[in-house]
Amino acid sequence: MRDNPSCEAQQIVSQAEIALDRDLFFRRMLRELTGTIEAIVGVEEASGYVATVGAAIGDWINTAYHAKAGPEDFDIRTVAAVLVHLKQRLEGGFYIKSIDAKQIVLGNTNCPFGHYVQGRTSLCMMTSNVFGRIAADNLGYARVGLERTIAQGHGECHIVVHLVPRENVMPDEREYFRVPADLSI
Repeated sequence: MRDNPSCEAQQIVSQAEIALDRDLFFRRMLRELTGTIEAIVGVEEASGYVATVGAAIGDWINTAYHAKAGPEDFDIRTVAAVLVHLKQRLEGGFYIKSIDAKQIVLGNTNCPFGHYVQGRTSLCMMTSNVFGRIAADNLGYARVGLERTIAQGHGECHIVVHLVPRENVMPDEREYFRVPADLSI
């Protein structure tokens, strides 16, 4: 036999105005999960785990945009628009700073993870991999540099999606290459 809470207990609980909804719950869960992984295996390894998930998410999002816009590769301006649009859909404050043949420079004033990203730099690999996957799969190559991030304590993110390979990749950069359709996840 189950004990049912009294009407008084149900009323007290139902009137409790605590900040809790699905979005908040999942943001908090991701913060705690990445914090646990970072504490156990280190930030670099945790970033690798998040990067793997980010690559799959990037492929999924790229496929979704192509399902609506057609199978042809997006040009550089469309890729930039997709990157901004997808982050705005997630309540991010992303915007285009500049575009040229060699790079797309983006800024961000509001992380989709909210304040839960503070001190969880491994979560930035989600952005790097989603952006890198979409840019590389449409333009052939991308090297994403997370030059400044909100997770690192900066007031704004500064992200550069380089479109031309170079020999020396900086520590804050990750390279992405087009994945042939028959090898996609």
